[in-house]
Amino acid sequence: MYGKKNRNGRKAIAAFLAASFAAGILGGCGQTSADTADAKEVEITNVSYDPTRELYEAYNALFADHWKEQTGQDVTVIQSHGGSGKQALEVANGLEADVATLALEGDVQVVADAGLIEDGFTDEFDLESSPYTSTIVFLVRKDNPKNIEDWDDLLREDVGVITPNPKTSGGARWNYLAAWYYFESQGQSGEEITENMKTLYHNVLVLDSGARGATITFAENGQGDVLIAWENEAFLSLEEHPGEYEIVVPSVSILCQPTVALVDEVVDDRGTRDVATEYLQYLYSTEAQKLEAENFYRPSDPDVFSDYISTSGERVITELPADGKWIVDDIALTDIAHFGGWSEASAKHFADGGVFDAIYEQ
Repeated sequence: MYGKKNRNGRKAIAAFLAASFAAGILGGCGQTSADTADAKEVEITNVSYDPTRELYEAYNALFADHWKEQTGQDVTVIQSHGGSGKQALEVANGLEADVATLALEGDVQVVADAGLIEDGFTDEFDLESSPYTSTIVFLVRKDNPKNIEDWDDLLREDVGVITPNPKTSGGARWNYLAAWYYFESQGQSGEEITENMKTLYHNVLVLDSGARGATITFAENGQGDVLIAWENEAFLSLEEHPGEYEIVVPSVSILCQPTVALVDEVVDDRGTRDVATEYLQYLYSTEAQKLEAENFYRPSDPDVFSDYISTSGERVITELPADGKWIVDDIALTDIAHFGGWSEASAKHFADGGVFDAIYEQ
């Protein structure tokens, strides 16, 4: 398993990288492909969402070795992380990224709509350009003192909920849709679902801008009774806070498909298309798929995936499985197609004046 990381150290690194970016240290504009290929070193920037910090820190080292072996060239990857929706807007507004590895297709579409990514980005890499997936689970305190078992428990007056803001966080949008799907699966009408969603968000104590911020609010600052979390983020919390929390697997959830894409205008301007393309393609390699699984993501390679499936049948996982088979396999998942795809889901639920605004403002 991937080793425990010091959060303060991660914050300091993130602050340094952000300052470096703002100061213009990243540079590199105006290079041609030939210039980049002939250089001894090349640099690319990966703009990603909150919970991928640890994954890409490890993957960047793996990829650097791979690229060096293939080309003889050293590559440095600059990481940028934050709420996925906020990150998408930053790139659309000029934050220079060679690749975007965001929480959902809809956020990549924001960058495409700004003219920076060519049409058809979901067809550029395998599996709709989604090399790994995740799902949504609950993180509760040890022994689950509020006896939270499923989505309807989040409607109780005595339950304080932590989840990020769907206006800025891709993970928060997955959380929202997973809850919506649960109430829909109970046979509820649209009006009933909306009322239950209002109750759920009335119980939300803090709406952080990103998933990692929400995890810190819950796991480090001690607020709330339950965190609605990415599966990978919840398992990372178990690893970093042994014996303090446990995962509750709801009866239904959603298949989260983060999307990767080349930022075409940037890679063509900087001459980094070849290295950036391989950076995303190599995410599908066996070595990278194992690394993704070790960082608690669901690998897309079925052989690698099968090595990590836990079939205990238990809905509550109190510790990391000793055999490393951490992926929970007893959860019913829907996918975004159920909601008409991201374009339709975003317009209905998350656009200004959409259902979420009506739910949260009342």
